Amino acid sequence: MWRTFAFSLGVFVFCIAAALTIVSRTEVSMAVPVIAMILALVTLAFMYTLQSRAFSSIQLGPCLHAISSRTRHVVDTVYDRPLGDTDAARSSRPAEADGVPVPWPGHGAVLCGIDVPTLVEVARAHDCLIVLCQAPGQLLVRNRPVARVHAGNAGNAGTLPSDVLLAALAPGVERTFDQDPEIGIRLLADIALRGLSPAINDPATAVQALDHIEDLLLLLADRELDVGHIRDAEGTLRLIVPVPDWDRYVRTALDDVINSAQTVPLALHRIRLLLQHVLDAGPETRRPQLRERLTLAEQLLARSSPATSAPAPAVDTDKK
Repeated sequence: MWRTFAFSLGVFVFCIAAALTIVSRTEVSMAVPVIAMILALVTLAFMYTLQSRAFSSIQLGPCLHAISSRTRHVVDTVYDRPLGDTDAARSSRPAEADGVPVPWPGHGAVLCGIDVPTLVEVARAHDCLIVLCQAPGQLLVRNRPVARVHAGNAGNAGTLPSDVLLAALAPGVERTFDQDPEIGIRLLADIALRGLSPAINDPATAVQALDHIEDLLLLLADRELDVGHIRDAEGTLRLIVPVPDWDRYVRTALDDVINSAQTVPLALHRIRLLLQHVLDAGPETRRPQLRERLTLAEQLLARSSPATSAPAPAVDTDKK
């Protein structure tokens, strides 16, 4: 949008300047109107592209596809190891009350990003462990601890300047996709909730959103999600970031939707199918949370639509 606006403004200024320059001349090079015509055609092409993209952005299908694509990209970036590829020597998280707290000095904001290499290097230089209290996408509250610094072997926790630590955190006004894999699932669940709301009453929209939620849950099911323990080049634990676990992702994706779909058989059928697919594809360690919700979905479906919730009876082919 800004490129189209800037280019159009440049073409307008060029045409006005050219007109004022040649108004008193008896002869003008053909290059001036030719260039103006070409620039005008390019401007029309930019405007057509802008309008086409704006029209696509308000359509449900392209919107869901864009959210899913960006979420898959951040999942591939953050969770780049398969399930089971963990660090056996990983240290446990220190007690929350331990360490030197670093409060957030500014107004309330959303943590949009963390400069992980900088924090690891700072912790290594001061021989300490930084434990962040918020993950990307969570709220930073004034005067509440945003991190706790734990002393290393030399007992240097108090020597780490708080402004250096705070400079590695990027606040913003709303969540972004940069380091927050959960936001895409949250947005898809919100779209499904709007489709199920009595004001809109569009369960087909909820089903489309559930299609993309299933794809993302299948992607997360076989990834190692415990990636919040970060070490330096020597293998010393320097930074701990709270990251969502599998139960958190499942709750975000399904719990509110299941609660809103209690009287909508179409959505309950899709939720049941989603859970069955993820159960079949996911490892055993990820299945208990899915079984609980599958049982609940089947109970709600039996209550709202008894005729369609029961399995089809077997056909005896020997009888004529």
